Amino acid sequence: MNRRQLFYAGLIASFALSALAHYLHWNQMFLFAVSAISVVFVAGFLGQATESVAHYAGQRLGGFLNATFGNAAELIIAIFLVKAGSFETVKASLTGSIIGNLLLVLGLSIFLGGLKFKEQRYNVQLANHNSTLMILAIVALFIPATFVSAEHFTFRKDQILSITVAIILIVSYLLWLVFSMITHKDMLSDMEDKAEAQAGEHHEEPLWTLKRSVLYLVLATVMVAFVSEWLVGTLHSVSARFGLSELFIGAFVVAIVGNAAEHSAAIMLAMKNKIGAAVEIAVGSSLQIALFVAPVLVLISGFFGPTMDIVFTPIELAAIAVSVFIAKAVASDGRTNWYEGFLLIMVYIILGFAFFLV
Repeated sequence: MNRRQLFYAGLIASFALSALAHYLHWNQMFLFAVSAISVVFVAGFLGQATESVAHYAGQRLGGFLNATFGNAAELIIAIFLVKAGSFETVKASLTGSIIGNLLLVLGLSIFLGGLKFKEQRYNVQLANHNSTLMILAIVALFIPATFVSAEHFTFRKDQILSITVAIILIVSYLLWLVFSMITHKDMLSDMEDKAEAQAGEHHEEPLWTLKRSVLYLVLATVMVAFVSEWLVGTLHSVSARFGLSELFIGAFVVAIVGNAAEHSAAIMLAMKNKIGAAVEIAVGSSLQIALFVAPVLVLISGFFGPTMDIVFTPIELAAIAVSVFIAKAVASDGRTNWYEGFLLIMVYIILGFAFFLV
């Protein structure tokens, strides 16, 4: 068996074993272990499908699809948590997703890509727009927390403000997609895509046809959703056994699991010198969480009972603000190297220790 056949054998075996452990109610620690292994394989499968789609659609659209499909799995998990009324866990996991993508995913991608290539470049105009949108996300999350706390808003005013901000953020994100994917697509397209278009060729052949690539992308997303749900179901047992706080579990463990697809895909693309797609996955996924997923969860929660507010704790806001600040400083010039990736990872470790001690 060659390496690819071994990979697919591991993918099928780990997924099947995770399903058996979940539905037959085997030991929770065993389920956690096999589900974690399965997530790695499924994330790799999703990364391959994304790369194949990116060959046909371009790095930016390919990265956007990866971020969207990866966040779809996380959105499904969050909806179940919202339905159960676990609002604080949901917000902690959203915080973890934002900082995880901006620091861990982007950091590892830049670091490992930088070890192979001395300097990697991508569209500087896209970098500036991403930086502006990240600041918008901070403003949108900071204002409700400040006003609700300082003015002692009633529950009704809190809900009105949260719903209003949620709608504004969703509209802003949808218009950003129109701006970046339609009206100003050429201005924001990746440099490698432009070079390949001018040359009329691609450096590598895709793994599959376009139809099969899209099919596998959907299939991999469904598999990620199932495995992530099984793994999240074991977290209470794991946290009780190892004495981990719910905040740490939500912000780091759940977030890392939920973002496994983005982790592998972004790193794999960066190591192939496709840093534009890697940045689109990492930064684009964080923006999608802050500007779309979180607001959508606020609106969806109203169908299950009390509306979840968009008020994050000072700790969560501080973590997001720090992540945005360092990510903006690193990514805004459109050029990256391994040391900048190292700095992002160090900030993530600092926040991880701080959350662990809460």
